Amino acid sequence: MRIERLWTGARLATMDPARSGLGIVEKGAIAQQGGRIFYAGEMGDMPQLDAAERVDCAGRWITPGLIDCHTHLVHAGNRAREFELRLRGASYKELARSGGGIAATVAATRSASEAELVASALPRLDALISEGVTTIEIKSGYGLEAETEMRQLAAARALQRHRRVEVTTTFLGAHALPGEEAGDADRYIGKVCEEMVPAIAAAALADAVDGFCESIAFSPAQIRRLFAAARRHALPVKLHADQLSNLRGALLAAEAGALSADHLEYTDAEGVAAMARAGTVAVLLPGAFYFLRETRAPPIALLRSHGIPMALATDCNPGTSPLTSLLLVMNMAATLFRMTVEECLLGVTRYAARALGRVGSHGVLSPGAWCDLAIWDIEQPAELVYRMGGNPLHRRIWRGT
Repeated sequence: MRIERLWTGARLATMDPARSGLGIVEKGAIAQQGGRIFYAGEMGDMPQLDAAERVDCAGRWITPGLIDCHTHLVHAGNRAREFELRLRGASYKELARSGGGIAATVAATRSASEAELVASALPRLDALISEGVTTIEIKSGYGLEAETEMRQLAAARALQRHRRVEVTTTFLGAHALPGEEAGDADRYIGKVCEEMVPAIAAAALADAVDGFCESIAFSPAQIRRLFAAARRHALPVKLHADQLSNLRGALLAAEAGALSADHLEYTDAEGVAAMARAGTVAVLLPGAFYFLRETRAPPIALLRSHGIPMALATDCNPGTSPLTSLLLVMNMAATLFRMTVEECLLGVTRYAARALGRVGSHGVLSPGAWCDLAIWDIEQPAELVYRMGGNPLHRRIWRGT
């Protein structure tokens, strides 16, 4: 059989659930046809193939392309001044209640055009791509009214026309209460559910719906209204849950069959058990934990004991995690959350794909999956978690090229 491209002489970390651990193959090969993986496994077991192009990897390691499954990449402005204020003792809640925080980014984003949003996002995207990211989730949430929310999502979609990367988009209109609503969160959630969700679904601008369930954002009852609206338009849901307090967000996400519950610093045993029953992925965000100087880590041991998949992401955003390195995220997860090397690597590949509803097609090296690869100049996979700074990426492959 003739195929388009064949990589040989490689060591593979396939992340394939059919194999144990990281799915290591010491003498591996990958064959690509039509942008997808035709074969991935032992060189000696590969069928006879005639390749238009053959690439000798000279013993390098290949992993699936990395997946950043939780970002707020598209926005205008920055919040460096708030960073200064936090260093002087101001809390995240205090800044939010005084008109800073998310509200500050909303003002900047509302005044930016789609072209300006794309231009400002590209350097952040390029930083992630340079470390082997091939799929990225991007949320809205800095418009808090229909026109800007849709402009943010359109800008996120437009990034795919500028770079060889897959973008999944999430509508996060329930991110914060805009100032013009004069404190009436119920009225605003009504607008989100009755106006924004239908318009965004009709325009096919979002792949999922998210909300922020927190004392400075929206209550569980308001989030339930949001989830009901998403269901009416056949959009999957996810949730910023239990980051600053325990409002039982993980339980709420699980009850709704959410793809993921994200942050989870204050999640309790009941919430973790519910996530396990529902198959909801835990998306952990050590960049925000570090940047806010939090002291309560997510319940890693509890999540581990219930067999909950733990994904990792940058949470790239201007206020609480201005981070554009998944490699550093893995190191933070290992050092701050005590996650293992295996957990970290699965967290930015197979489990990150699951958090986006992309099971089997992304985040694994197996037949039928997209041929999104990261080829590394390393001696062992642990180096990808161990290093702080530096970038051992040799080559990034997207859809086979």
